[in-house]
Formats: sequence, structure tokens, C-alpha cells
Amino acid sequence: AQGIAPGTLVCLEGDLGAGKTTFAQGFLEGMGAARPYVSSTFVIMKQYDLPTSTAQGIRRVYHADAYRVKAKDLIHLGFAEWCADKEGVVILEWPERVQELLPKKRIEIIFKSLSETERGITIEKKEKN
Repeated sequence: AQGIAPGTLVCLEGDLGAGKTTFAQGFLEGMGAARPYVSSTFVIMKQYDLPTSTAQGIRRVYHADAYRVKAKDLIHLGFAEWCADKEGVVILEWPERVQELLPKKRIEIIFKSLSETERGITIEKKEKN
């Protein structure tokens, strides 16, 4: 969490149960966001205001889940504004379902279940499509 710059979109990809939400919750904890951390599957988007700005200047984290929505739904909820927030970071689960909305510059974290207790994680910084 400490190497993430304000205005970054972090995309979390992987099958159900691969660890996306657990990772997001750990990210929120690392940023100092107050609990409880709600699964965005049920609320679609939850904004967490941080008690103090991070060293990088982050004051907000938006946690969204595109599993049950379409691109137009995220647009209506303010996805472009979240991504443009220069004091915020967006964590998006199931980004492959709204591929057409994703900016060229983003971080993709891909989770693969290797066993019940093991995960493979690939992190890729995207600059261009």
C-alpha cells in the first residue's frame, strides 16, 4: 500500500475465492482506514476516508466491485470521478467485466488459486494498452 501513488487504479482479477477481497481489506488496513471493511460485492462501492493523509498524499480509498454491474452502472456511480481524484486510490474487483472503462495507466493484480491455502499473485503496472 505504501508504494501506491494518489490517482492510481488498482485492478484485482481472479476467480471467486481467489483472495481479491482479502487483499483489498489488507490494503485498507495498511492505509489506516477505519474498520469495518465491507465486501464491495454487496454495496458495489464503498469510500473509506483516511484519518490522516499518507506520505504520498492519499486521503481516500474507493473499493468497488464490478461482479454484478455493467459499465454504465459504474459510470452512473461516479467511476470517472473516483479515478480522477488526485487524493484517492481506487481498488476495483472484477475489472474484466468493465474493461471498456479502464484507463491505460493502472496496476493489475491477478490472483490464482494454487490450492486451498496457496495463491499465486502477479502484479503488472500498465502504462498503455
